[in-house]
Amino acid sequence: MTTDTQNVLKDEAEFLAGVEANFEAAKGKLFRGSSWQRSEADEVERLKGLMATHRRYDREALKSLPGNRRVAVHGFERAFLFWKRRTGVAIASVLTPLEHYASGADGEAPPIELGELMDHVRRLAGSKKVMHVIGVCSPSGFTEEARTARLDMPNATVVLAEPDGHGGWKMIATGEGVDPELLKLFDPEGSKAKIDRVREYVEERSADLLTGSLTASSVAGKVNLPEHLVRRCFETLDTSDPELRVAKKGGEMLLFRGAPVLRRERSSMNVIERIKQLFSTEGDEAEKINLLAERRATLAQRRDRIYEDIGKLEKKEAELLAQGKAATSSVPKRRLAAQLAQMRKDISRQNTTAAMLNKQMDIISTDIHNLTLIRQGEAAQLPDTEQLTEHAVKAEEMLETLKADSDLVSSLETGLEETLASDDELAILAEFDAPEEAPSATETVADSGATQREDARAAEAAPPAFDEPASGATEGDQKSRGADAEPT
Repeated sequence: MTTDTQNVLKDEAEFLAGVEANFEAAKGKLFRGSSWQRSEADEVERLKGLMATHRRYDREALKSLPGNRRVAVHGFERAFLFWKRRTGVAIASVLTPLEHYASGADGEAPPIELGELMDHVRRLAGSKKVMHVIGVCSPSGFTEEARTARLDMPNATVVLAEPDGHGGWKMIATGEGVDPELLKLFDPEGSKAKIDRVREYVEERSADLLTGSLTASSVAGKVNLPEHLVRRCFETLDTSDPELRVAKKGGEMLLFRGAPVLRRERSSMNVIERIKQLFSTEGDEAEKINLLAERRATLAQRRDRIYEDIGKLEKKEAELLAQGKAATSSVPKRRLAAQLAQMRKDISRQNTTAAMLNKQMDIISTDIHNLTLIRQGEAAQLPDTEQLTEHAVKAEEMLETLKADSDLVSSLETGLEETLASDDELAILAEFDAPEEAPSATETVADSGATQREDARAAEAAPPAFDEPASGATEGDQKSRGADAEPT
């Protein structure tokens, strides 16, 4: 399964699930009726036929391809006694180029064209007596002709939906007078999901909050959401995160990082607590840090705007330089040279202003850093020198006492082992450890004589050997001995 196919299946499932949840919430409010009936359909059979045309019969591949699924909710209201009358139909449909996926072509799928969109809508809006509200989602997008077309149908209101490339959805009305509530109806991304998307973007840009700020207008352009929704998310972050702060400067809302301060309810404080807070200096550093951080955020916003202006001036400078090189007459060259010289002076002035703002921000950042260190040092509540010395002496005395107790216990265990043994056992233990004595010369000679006598007696008792002639015996002696021997 390719990445493009995976994204299409993900967008299809997300769109249908989100819109169906919106359908449930709109019953009885946006949808008229007392009872509703849900139905599902797809174009899997058509996809299977297209794959057979291309001689592709892989069932596993068929399961991994989009099938143009759709979900419909039919509204009814009671008429007479046992009759029901249809009040309307709401349809959420996914439209993909099935021919592209059936052929197994590589690359991303093409966008949906106007002709294919019109045919799809006509098939969905069957009955002309019932009003249809149709939302068509194309994961691969629509062509510009399809986006700008007016699909004014007498029995159907059509809303187009496509991914916006930022994790959200872009809703397009296909005619004039489309109710904005219908655009929200086919938006699968709820308000909570949109706020979560803003939170994720702020988390990604958290490093920029250390020395600068984020504006609601810039974030709204990056995540493709309304600015009022981003402002609401900024206010939520201000109340939920103790380090984030919000400030309004010149109609713009800034989000920056300040000092973490525990928020207190002033109304719940009694008179004594108010007097203590009035005469205490706790929290002054935090207020100074937040004030300086707000000033730094304002300077950062102004510096970023200057950088944008410098970029535009540099682009204009490059255009003037190219026109000067292409000019053939001296008159336009002089004019372009004067404009280019003035442009470069303006760029230099803007760079000087930006450098001054950077120095001011550096000074403020240094002061914030020093105040943060002071605040952190006071919050730690470290012991003074006298307490450290006193505790060190007590610890040393404790270690010496512990060592003396350990030595005493060792000596008592040794004495206990000695008392458990009797005098006789101690004498035998000493005998075990005594070295062995060497034998005397007399005992050695006696032992040698006894050994020789035992060897002689053993020789006399041994029988004569007949296997070999003795040394010095003649052949006749051997024959005589053989004659004297009795036959067996």
